[in-house]
Amino acid sequence: MLSRDELRDHLVSTRIAGDVATSRENNLDHYSSLANGDPYYALGLTFDQPWSYRDVLALMAKSAGVVSDPGHRSGQDTIDPDLTIDALDAMAERIAAVLARPRPRILFATGHPTGVLAIHLPLAAFCASRGAQLLSPAEGWTYAGSGFGRPRRIRYLQDVAMLDDRGALVHSHDAAPMRHMLDELGADLPDLVIADHGWAGAAGEAGVPTVAFADCNDPGLFVGEAEGKLDVVVPLDDNVLPRYYAPLTERLVTSVTQAL
Repeated sequence: MLSRDELRDHLVSTRIAGDVATSRENNLDHYSSLANGDPYYALGLTFDQPWSYRDVLALMAKSAGVVSDPGHRSGQDTIDPDLTIDALDAMAERIAAVLARPRPRILFATGHPTGVLAIHLPLAAFCASRGAQLLSPAEGWTYAGSGFGRPRRIRYLQDVAMLDDRGALVHSHDAAPMRHMLDELGADLPDLVIADHGWAGAAGEAGVPTVAFADCNDPGLFVGEAEGKLDVVVPLDDNVLPRYYAPLTERLVTSVTQAL
């Protein structure tokens, strides 16, 4: 496992954190949209208090490390790699606490099959190796997703839920699939959901213990964390080359193992 300093350097050099690809304009547009009540950016969550644009920006500076200056309106934005590592370690503690139970029930899902799926797959295999029961509710459920109005279907790849569209795994912010999965499970809900995007938001909204990965242009999950609906949100660029996530995943798995 890389040392903290080595991992920080890796996060910055691969742009998982540090100067990330997500532009400042894109971030601020999403923060404004969330503050204006656009449900798309809430990622399946409702909030207990109003969040102004300035409130969201301040939270994202604190939780993800974006530039705090509201006058910085364009160009480069950032994720603080130390916040990424701190949140990874907090996520590891939460996962370890669940794995310490007999036969815990864990549900994995991702809206980023071209990015952070590379974290979910080995983490799911690790949890299964430590005795977790990985859930796969609603496999094959089809609905009219937000992708051009075409039907989308829940599909599992090695116990990680995703959406497919005519056979292609797709990027999605939708919360509807997780809502349906939890409805199918009924009272027998997971002990933990490990997810991102609307999959994580819908689980947190339902009161299921949830840890998540989120980019700096996905403020809804960080607001959910601030209001106590999500346990941990790890800030990172969620769509760099999949192999770049390997050292991050190794730290997460190693930290869980050490905590058990």
